[in-house]
Amino acid sequence: MQEMGSMKWDKTLGVSWVAVDWGTSNLRIWLMSKDSQVIAENISNQGMASLSSPAEFEQVLFECLESLLIDGEVLPVICCGMVGAKQGWLDAGYSTVPHNPLQYQMPVAVPTKHRQLWVWVLPGLCQLKPADVMRGEETQIAGVLCQHKEFSGVLCLPGTHSKWALCQAGEVASFSTFMTGELFDLLSKQSVLRHSVIDDQWSDDAFKQGVQDAINNPAQLTSELFSVRARDILGNGATHFGKARLSGLLIGSELEGTREWWQGKKVILLGDSLLQSLYKLAMEQVNIDVVLLDGTQMTLAGLTAAFEQQG
Repeated sequence: MQEMGSMKWDKTLGVSWVAVDWGTSNLRIWLMSKDSQVIAENISNQGMASLSSPAEFEQVLFECLESLLIDGEVLPVICCGMVGAKQGWLDAGYSTVPHNPLQYQMPVAVPTKHRQLWVWVLPGLCQLKPADVMRGEETQIAGVLCQHKEFSGVLCLPGTHSKWALCQAGEVASFSTFMTGELFDLLSKQSVLRHSVIDDQWSDDAFKQGVQDAINNPAQLTSELFSVRARDILGNGATHFGKARLSGLLIGSELEGTREWWQGKKVILLGDSLLQSLYKLAMEQVNIDVVLLDGTQMTLAGLTAAFEQQG
């Protein structure tokens, strides 16, 4: 993974504006042409978690883009993600659902010391009852709405904190968050299950059985989780595929918890290829009609829509 602060972009690239997805772990930058086509892109590990103060955000961004700056001209930059969190560069706040993130993105201007950078940060979405928040995913949803402006249906955005969003007539009507990815990380690294979860062991059958066990016995989830360890102790660990079973149990629990969202409906699944493949496999166990879209492409589409609104 290359550090973009050391990269020297070429001024002759004809960059008109810059799209930025600044998350907890990574920073992704796209250089955009006047007609909003991608000229170049890069990703680094300079995410929010690697920075110790809000002031560092501007310095990192300036170092990434310095070689593009032309005297007397400004470079517009529009950002989404954790850069707009309380612990980010600037608290961009939240828009309350029901909300159309395509029409009313309301980016917040960020004061900068480097006058050649004009920076805006997109707000997240919040829900008052039941209380919930999202930041970054709303831009992916806006990207979907670029393609389907009056979309009504369900979106699933798996990740560290998976989001399920119900859209009606082009608005996000409600959403719900599941800590599936974070629970997997904690259980596989910090619980007793870490002894039975080995990265290079996988079985689709064990994964699918985990999904079914969680769906069939949702009240027994914590007991089923311990079975990952018990099966390993009582048998040959290589035959019980602890990682696959743990993943299946947690994703199966998420599916059972969202049954009222997806039952009888088509679901749009956004995410990276690995998570998409796991969730698709799990959804097939309960006969969900699923459509796959690339999460990164939808983020870029959402950022482009926000920039064009500013113009």
